[in-house]
Amino acid sequence: VNISILIVAVVIFLLVLHHNFLGLSDFLKRELSDSNPVGLQPIDFIPAVPQRLADERNDKEISVVIAASDERLGGAIAAMNSIYFHTRSNVVFYIVTLNDTVDHLRLWLSKTALKNLQYQILDFDPRVLEGKVQVDPQKPDTLKPLTFARFYLPSLVPHAEKAIYVDDDVIVQDDILELYNTPLKPGHAAAFSDDCDSTTNKVAVRGAGNQYNYIGFLDYKKETIRKLAMKANTCSFNPGVFVANLTEWKLQNITQQLEKWMALNVAEELYSRTLAGSITTPPLLIVFYKQHSSIDPMWNVRHLGSSAGKRYSPQFVKAAKLLHWNGHFKPWGRTASYAEVWEKWYVPDPTGKFSLIRRHSEAYEAK
Repeated sequence: VNISILIVAVVIFLLVLHHNFLGLSDFLKRELSDSNPVGLQPIDFIPAVPQRLADERNDKEISVVIAASDERLGGAIAAMNSIYFHTRSNVVFYIVTLNDTVDHLRLWLSKTALKNLQYQILDFDPRVLEGKVQVDPQKPDTLKPLTFARFYLPSLVPHAEKAIYVDDDVIVQDDILELYNTPLKPGHAAAFSDDCDSTTNKVAVRGAGNQYNYIGFLDYKKETIRKLAMKANTCSFNPGVFVANLTEWKLQNITQQLEKWMALNVAEELYSRTLAGSITTPPLLIVFYKQHSSIDPMWNVRHLGSSAGKRYSPQFVKAAKLLHWNGHFKPWGRTASYAEVWEKWYVPDPTGKFSLIRRHSEAYEAK
């Protein structure tokens, strides 16, 4: 009898438990279907992933550093747009600018098709250059502080082990992930594109001869340069596009080395007097002398801004993975070769401050 009573009690208990479970299940279904649930709420602070990135997305962050001065802001915008379009990777842009450009840049990004970009705006402090750059008191505006931002990559992207730096006068036509995956040899802190490569060798620059070796950038009459025992005919490289191993960069104190040679130039004028292009190149050539890896030359097809004429065939330009308008003829300024390729990626300024009409009247400094 006791066993029978126990069995009946267990059955009744299981029936009650089953009934309660069904009731709880119905309650949860009603809660989750409620348009304004009181219980489990969806996470609403994660932005929706753009549809074109939803498939085959690489979650590893690719840090891309680019400088954006106000007078050249349209260039940086076009460069970022071209990079974003051609990749499914998790690209995060670190946009280095000056304080008076921040509002203009943020508005340009938020009010256009670029609003889905992942980016961080970094304010560059020009005071870090005091005593390291020769400034002509008659022409103080000739100093472009942002051209030196690339010297401070570990400070700009402190969490990253690797980063890509690109100038603002480039257009990317392939997946930036390939450039990011450029192999760097052990002990090398950066990979550049050599000026002696098959796509850009022996580029004649007025007043400087063939600006593709060290003697075109450094004054070999100076004892300080001669003591370095660097061969004058060593192939130079272009620092407008490069991949950096930031762990190695910090271990070798690359930033401090660059600052040392900048300060020495102020004291001794070590750069070539016929120097063509950016004054950021000479200290990089010294510090990375035979201590850098190489990127695929198709990832820095340059000198499109060296003249108004077309240096490359349309087929070659189409095949290039990255086009670089280094030189005086910028695609947004004066008439430049293949400006129509650049304009394809340009996003109009919602404020109207940056206008392509200026291309025939504005002068832009060559990088």
